[in-house]
Amino acid sequence: MLLGWFRARKATELGVAFADQYPLPSGVAPLRAKQLTAHERAVREHLERAAQEMSALGLNFYKRARVANSFKWRLLERGADPGTADGATQALILSLSLHRHSSGEPHESVPEIATPDRRVDVRTLLARGDAALRQGAYHEAAGHYEQLLVLKPRRVDVLNKLGSALYGLGRLAEAQKYLRAAIGQNPNDPDAHGNLGAIHLARGYLEEAESSLRRALKLRPGDVDVRSNLGLTLVALGRLESAQAQFQRVLRVAPRHANARYGMGIAKRAQGRFEEAGACFKRALEIEPTMARAWAALASIRRMDSGDGDWLDKAQQLADGTRVPLDEAMLRFALGKYFDDTGRFEDAFRSYQRGNDLLKPITAPYEREERTRVVDELIRTYTPETIARVGAGGSSSRRPVFVVGMMRSGTSLTEQILASHPEVAGAGELGFWNGVMRHPASSQGGLLDESERQRLASEYLRILEAHSPQAARIIDKAPVNSDCLGLIFSVFPNARIIYMSRDPIDTCLSCYFQRFGTAVNFALDLGDLAHYYREHQRLIAHWRAVLPAGSLLEVPYEGLVANQEQWTRRMLDFVGLEWSSRCLEFHNTERTVLTTSFWQVRQKIYNDSVRRWRHYRKFIGPLLDLQAD
Repeated sequence: MLLGWFRARKATELGVAFADQYPLPSGVAPLRAKQLTAHERAVREHLERAAQEMSALGLNFYKRARVANSFKWRLLERGADPGTADGATQALILSLSLHRHSSGEPHESVPEIATPDRRVDVRTLLARGDAALRQGAYHEAAGHYEQLLVLKPRRVDVLNKLGSALYGLGRLAEAQKYLRAAIGQNPNDPDAHGNLGAIHLARGYLEEAESSLRRALKLRPGDVDVRSNLGLTLVALGRLESAQAQFQRVLRVAPRHANARYGMGIAKRAQGRFEEAGACFKRALEIEPTMARAWAALASIRRMDSGDGDWLDKAQQLADGTRVPLDEAMLRFALGKYFDDTGRFEDAFRSYQRGNDLLKPITAPYEREERTRVVDELIRTYTPETIARVGAGGSSSRRPVFVVGMMRSGTSLTEQILASHPEVAGAGELGFWNGVMRHPASSQGGLLDESERQRLASEYLRILEAHSPQAARIIDKAPVNSDCLGLIFSVFPNARIIYMSRDPIDTCLSCYFQRFGTAVNFALDLGDLAHYYREHQRLIAHWRAVLPAGSLLEVPYEGLVANQEQWTRRMLDFVGLEWSSRCLEFHNTERTVLTTSFWQVRQKIYNDSVRRWRHYRKFIGPLLDLQAD
């Protein structure tokens, strides 16, 4: 079945393949002595074939351990009960051991699972795994813990430690699986809940992160690491006051807690207090000089220049030396910004490219056919006839204003300009409509029934009210709402939609140069970006065609930066507000900005980003055709 050279990272796939072919008994019941002889024979033959294939591949101890562990977990996923999965795994390893010994292969220094004294195996593997984990040798640690789980599949501490090692390797989905297994064994284990929360945070699943971290703190209130991660989660959720309270609680008992110092810097950065943020990052680095995220954050709060050579040297040293893919990715994106700021464009592109490549293995792949299917379905659902039947919708309110467009098309700038008006508030990127799209209610010909639309309107208006009870207009600037405009119009037919357009290559290149969360999987590859952009434009063309005149205003980014007052007046008139000169001083407006544009929107209007892609022409082949679309 498998011949030739075999890499360790493929061991998991081999174990899964063996498990998929394993003949489970009818009804997936535990194996018993009186099962049908035919089934026993099938099991024996399958295990013998598996042992022969593994022996032919020359798998070492740790690769065999990984095969066995993935074999067991796959059987459980297929519905086998734990007894069957454990028994089959033990039988697989015993079969391999017998095959190896009968073929004259030498014994290895680490004891096989079949050795009489299992306590020695457990102690040895645990000690080796713990030592490797302390040293940051995550591959080695994971190998030891995986083998240990073959011996002790229900040990909560080992499931936790394997989750930590896999997190260090950037294998977040696998780490999450083991931590959930630990919680399954012990629902009250604070380490498992805390570690799972950290993984949710790294993956951008903020509500899940908050839930796991609060559960961990309920079980162990004094855990400063978990409390610091809760603070970071609250920053990402926009609840800065609550976040800072968490950091302050940590620093009262642990004033040298580097992650809490870093977190305070992130909160101050979101508030536009960049000098204070920089002081926090530097304080964190005094405590922990190799803290990758703090070094990377220093590059995010101002324009870098040739005088930042010390920062450059240290950042490159850390990036070259780290064993943690997520840390290196942060540093590579920061280095890309340094090189872009200083005009070293080839170095900039190579740094960004390396950062994106590091994130690809830990991010679900972008499925081009699936994205095309989604756009096709939206176009089929929201036809002109469907839109014509909206009627009064769910609410006649004009309070919501939706600023949409591709990410990095100027949506944050537009929100900042409009939110500087005394009658406007910016709510940032609300995930409300995307959540509704993920969990659709029953509909009639593409439209939710009237009562459901009224319910959604009331719920959404309550959210806006919580952001600002006084504002006449409140902006929701989530780019993902570009997919939801048919749904939004059906609920709020009097709401106004501002669509930001920007040079397609500048837009896509700027996406490629940002480290988004793992949900933005199309931004890691230039070809995927080009595909996503084309599908985005196809959908926007549909909305232009089917939404009533006066519902949508298209604002060109290049026009806005060239003539800010003219376009600001047009936008204010479009949403039904009088002129305010405060909109021209948007960079002085104090408000929380959580998007990657937190620094740019606090600068005076500039046009450096217009046709920026020309510096990178020779590197961006897949994007160049967008200009002709």
